[in-house]
Amino acid sequence: MVHNARIVKMNATEYHQAPRDWEGDSIGYWDGDTLVVETRYFARATSFGNSSENMELTEKFWLIDADTLGYEFTISDPTTWTDSWTVMFPMRRAVEPICEYACHEENYSMAAIMAG
Repeated sequence: MVHNARIVKMNATEYHQAPRDWEGDSIGYWDGDTLVVETRYFARATSFGNSSENMELTEKFWLIDADTLGYEFTISDPTTWTDSWTVMFPMRRAVEPICEYACHEENYSMAAIMAG
């Protein structure tokens, strides 16, 4: 979160199994108009919920319309769950400005930060 950068290797064919990364090892590819990102080999400390080191994450991104991005993810881990499960939700284009997320220690300097 915040300061992590997840690298998605486009059209790669091999995962890096070790050392395990905080964000896992991601391979992306296009399936028609849908971007598919498959991630494996998460560090145990950052795996989802009670999942095991066998967890795999598959994400899909596509345009529903000019202002809506479709996002779907599937989590598979036969060590933890009897079946994979999927969540999908649309993300609407924001009209409001987007501000950077940052830690504001008790907001003492917030006025100066926002003035910059």
